[in-house]
Amino acid sequence: MSNNGIAFNCKRKQITIKVREYVEFKEVVKTLKKQMREIRVLYKNSEPAIISIVGRDFKRNEKKYIRKIISKFFIAQVDFISDENLGLYGIQKSFKREIATSETTFYRHSLRSGQKLEFNGSIVVLGDVNSGAEVIAGENIVVLGTLRGLAHAGAKGNKEAIICAGSIEVSQIRIADIVRECEKSEFEGSMIKTNAYINDDDKIIIE
Repeated sequence: MSNNGIAFNCKRKQITIKVREYVEFKEVVKTLKKQMREIRVLYKNSEPAIISIVGRDFKRNEKKYIRKIISKFFIAQVDFISDENLGLYGIQKSFKREIATSETTFYRHSLRSGQKLEFNGSIVVLGDVNSGAEVIAGENIVVLGTLRGLAHAGAKGNKEAIICAGSIEVSQIRIADIVRECEKSEFEGSMIKTNAYINDDDKIIIE
């Protein structure tokens, strides 16, 4: 569900709230108060373990106020993940792997079905990659939102390339010359999958 630049992705054990950078704080507060009440009804007697606020960078007092609003509806860990944390340096930290520096292009919109984005270096999409869209990069791929379309990282044969997204929900994913087919049930668990890479056995791992 989405509302004026604020999108809610609800799963059994995790809620992800994506806030565009341009959304004013008073609008964030207004939307949270309204949507959290509705989401509370959806969860009935259950509780999500983590609530992630993704995208917009908030001040300390704003984070405190957001946590106060959420605490009225859920007892859950609240994490704030800014654009900077989701960039290539954030990926390097989360993977604990050495990611080669490469030329990077930024796409500041979501990709709709039928759209295709290609670049020799790394690609950062500041939105979603919807089903039917394609992103092909010679190096790494970063998607700030949800990745549902085709992503092919390391297209020139780089097996060290990685794919990172706010949530990976694909039917197929490619790194270098390795292809992995995915079942829908793989992404229906309690944890959102955000990273894909090739392990030492030349298999694509999504976690």
